Amino acid sequence: MIISRAPVRISFFGGGTDYPEFFRQEGGAVLATAVDKYSYVTASPFLSHLFDYSIRISYRQAECVKTVNEIEHSVYRECLKLCGLTRDIELHNVADLPAFTGLGSSSAFTVSLLHALHSFKGEFLTPLELAYEAIHVERDLLKDNVGCQDQTLAAVGGFNLIEFRTETDIVIRRVPLSPARQRELESHLFIVFSGVKRKAADVVAKQLKRVGQNHATLQRMRSMAYEGYELLTTGRPLRHFGELLHRAWEAKRSLDGGVSTDEIDEFYQRGLKAGAWGGKLLGAGGGGFLLLFAPPRAHATLKKVFAGQQLLQVKLNAPGSQIIYS
Repeated sequence: MIISRAPVRISFFGGGTDYPEFFRQEGGAVLATAVDKYSYVTASPFLSHLFDYSIRISYRQAECVKTVNEIEHSVYRECLKLCGLTRDIELHNVADLPAFTGLGSSSAFTVSLLHALHSFKGEFLTPLELAYEAIHVERDLLKDNVGCQDQTLAAVGGFNLIEFRTETDIVIRRVPLSPARQRELESHLFIVFSGVKRKAADVVAKQLKRVGQNHATLQRMRSMAYEGYELLTTGRPLRHFGELLHRAWEAKRSLDGGVSTDEIDEFYQRGLKAGAWGGKLLGAGGGGFLLLFAPPRAHATLKKVFAGQQLLQVKLNAPGSQIIYS
């Protein structure tokens, strides 16, 4: 049996510039980190000659099929076809977090699945090769309106400034944080679930139609990724990081009316009144987890303000996709 895992991510700055519709013109940049919540895939041989089907897979439901083309789950189907596996395999997926919550869990699953399938075949891919293949699956085979940061973070892990040139030319710049600086950053994160799940591709579709109209704003958002990198690596007060997050969220909200909602805006304002310096909705927008960036002394108040809401604690700088059992 092969067991793989790939992490989800938190994106701080530059989200939206990781779409080829923008970065093919002049490049994109994202400041983001993998976090310690994972999508797991197990792959094991299946003795199909003893059954009346040849492939068994499970996720929220189970499928037992005779041919790959019968598989309803599109990611399973296309990844199996891409890897040339047509029978005698059993695959299962479990995850620490549900899909459609703004943390890139769908791409974490794609990366984890591809890693498991290649390992099942005895093949090795570098982290970036794994990222490029996941991007190919999601954008070219599945035709999803997705960017390229989620697959990259899931595959390479770490805390990075990622520069996007083409879908197969992505540059990783690790953020050199000391353990003390990382702990300080983590202590300022307050993550609360908005209660709304949504498919990122649906939210992004409208934004992609406005890339030309939003060009200057996207340029500004890209520059914030570099500014955030400098703030973290030069030891400047983290209040500046939080205030930059606020400006970035205001810029992102301006991309399209579907990025936020009245309910999410109210959530965010409650966070600011409780002492947060800034924050953002994680992912494409429309729902999912809300990140508030606040000094540790304000967290007790934030917990009271958001009593009854689901909170999430994470560790930053998590490793990329791994085979954890074989």
